[in-house]
Amino acid sequence: MKRTFLGIGSNLGNREENLKNAVSLIEEHIGPVRLRSSVYETEPWGFRSENNFLNMAVQAETILSPSGLLGRVLMIESLLGRLREGKEYKSRTIDIDILLYDKRIVRTKVLVVPHPVMHERRFVLVPLCEIAGEMIHPVLKKSIKKLLEECPDNGKVKKYK
Repeated sequence: MKRTFLGIGSNLGNREENLKNAVSLIEEHIGPVRLRSSVYETEPWGFRSENNFLNMAVQAETILSPSGLLGRVLMIESLLGRLREGKEYKSRTIDIDILLYDKRIVRTKVLVVPHPVMHERRFVLVPLCEIAGEMIHPVLKKSIKKLLEECPDNGKVKKYK
């Protein structure tokens, strides 16, 4: 079994239900979720929207390869109503990012792991730090906790409920 960390976000529809359904589908189609962070409310990043996001991170175990994992993530997003159109950031019912896959570095045309800009996003690092603060980023060679301390993003990230 491989250990993967996924970032999950939603800012359309019933955001809490979207996260809950995503975690359930991750367990069904990817593997058991061993750790889950608290849910955080965050401002949109990279675009304007009246709707704030709910974000969280989970650690799952999987037998899937990185490309197989990506396929399942895209399938889950589709099942939850996500339509991927273009490259620009916009509001969405669900967004699932592969943040880390064991200690592996993956660089293909369709997948880069660790997530290439996770270290620049507080809404990713805060929940990830809660469940994997001591984990070392395989490219940057720093702990998630250290990356959060050094993060240039000043977006608001607060615990939800």
